[in-house]
Amino acid sequence: MTARSPKPAGGKGDDLLQLADVARYFDVSPPWLNRVLERKPRVLLKAVDGVSLTIYRGETLGLVGESGCGKSTVARLIVGLYAPTRGTIRYEGAVLAGEGAAAADAGAQRRARRSMQMIFQDPYASLNPRWRVEDIVAEPIRVQEGDVAKAAVDARVGALLEQVGLAPADGIKYPHQFSGGQRQRISIARALAVNPEFLVCDEPTSALDVSVQAQVLNLMRELQQRLGLTYLFISHNLAVVHHIADRVGVMYLGRVVELAPTRRLFTQPQHPYTRMLLDAVPDLSLTGKSRTAVAGEVPNPLDPPPGCAFHPRCPLANDRCRSEVPQLRAVAVGGEAACHAAEEGRLPERVVALA
Repeated sequence: MTARSPKPAGGKGDDLLQLADVARYFDVSPPWLNRVLERKPRVLLKAVDGVSLTIYRGETLGLVGESGCGKSTVARLIVGLYAPTRGTIRYEGAVLAGEGAAAADAGAQRRARRSMQMIFQDPYASLNPRWRVEDIVAEPIRVQEGDVAKAAVDARVGALLEQVGLAPADGIKYPHQFSGGQRQRISIARALAVNPEFLVCDEPTSALDVSVQAQVLNLMRELQQRLGLTYLFISHNLAVVHHIADRVGVMYLGRVVELAPTRRLFTQPQHPYTRMLLDAVPDLSLTGKSRTAVAGEVPNPLDPPPGCAFHPRCPLANDRCRSEVPQLRAVAVGGEAACHAAEEGRLPERVVALA
């Protein structure tokens, strides 16, 4: 387990969610008979391999990284769609998964599960195309609260639709009658139906146009301020993360390699992988100039390299990087980084001024 992260600036609250050495492995082995005949061992895909995070009440923690690094798996572990292979997940002190979950208070677990909701990447795929919007938004209320009068449910659905910028009359329509941005607003309304405290947002704007992205992001920030929500915001888009997140975690091949307040991470990145990601962000001031792409390819997660998983792509790698797995450690400028070069002072100084 890593050292406890310092609380973010800006008056954020106490611990809400804690992940301690959480891992999730998937068995992708060939069928048993094939393994016996071909004398092959079992094959495990380590989608998440020892993630420790603390999310504080009222903050937005951004989670970024290349495709396949384990971001969405972390989201599904938190909301209970996957069970961790090892590690512990706690929400407001209640153990949701891992060691001690069987003996934990069942009532506390139910309250915790109700308090967290998820917004998925593709709003059309996550909405039932055969249901009217009013039924989609009302479903969590009926499931979580049981026998509620129809008039009361209808009133709450209308209020939720208004809260996300739609009209109560839109409840009689079907998802295909809305634009992508409007469908994502419906997804947000459904997530808010049971008055959650914590929302897991798995790339909620990646399928939307840029102008619509801005509308949805502004809506999410407004709702956070008004309702006191806490977000885990997963995205490929570093510009979006810079706009909305208080802290940012960078994942690579199932591990968190850097965790820091947003401004510090964007101005003084302390991991070579973070620097490569930032170098790949388009910049209008560099229009017409050649850009250095992120070097190399992501290693095969079925056969990850020894030591630091990033060392085959890292210009600062040495023998220690090739043999010893780095751990998240506090760095002098703030935050944490899992990098031997940063720990040994071999990382070239780099400070970027933000507008």
